[in-house]
Amino acid sequence: MAFKKQDKFSVLLNKISVNLKESSNFFTEYKLKNVSDLKIFSEKMKEYESKGDSFVHEIIKELNDAFITPIEREDILQLAMCMDDVLDGLEATAALFEMYSITQADDYMMQFVNAIEHSVVEIEKAVELMANKKLQQIREHAIKIKDYESQCDNILRQSIKNLFIVEKDPIRIIQYKEIYENLEDIADSCQTVANTLETIIMKNA
Repeated sequence: MAFKKQDKFSVLLNKISVNLKESSNFFTEYKLKNVSDLKIFSEKMKEYESKGDSFVHEIIKELNDAFITPIEREDILQLAMCMDDVLDGLEATAALFEMYSITQADDYMMQFVNAIEHSVVEIEKAVELMANKKLQQIREHAIKIKDYESQCDNILRQSIKNLFIVEKDPIRIIQYKEIYENLEDIADSCQTVANTLETIIMKNA
């Protein structure tokens, strides 16, 4: 059985996906010019992350109170939690930028962020389709998310290889490597969302 259009779980999952998309857009578009911008950047991402947490807590409360759910409880919770993991990763990366005083994202970071932003767009589209009971159409979005994750695997290999060639400061190597790996972890979290969506399709379509 699929979601009814105005099902409360559908509405909450949609709120999580919209908040995730807004946070991803902010993360991508915010222009860092100096160190003082980093604090604003990090604090705003923390706001998005806190808002996302409140939606997850609301879903948990509704699951505890609900006698019947439109799809299996664990699938609703898993989808909410893995979308939250994407946002947690973005917030943690913003915190690293501030902690290491990095005001200039390099080309590899931009490639990562571009792929992640596209993945988040696909996530939002898929959650919207689920709300409208169009489960079979979700699959194409799940496939695109996995393609973006595969791109990020390649970016990670290239970025670390390049880092060891061009960067002579060992501290900078550690900092940049951590950010690259964090960004790849976010792409992995997006793939977990895709896997969860495919599980929901398989059980309910």
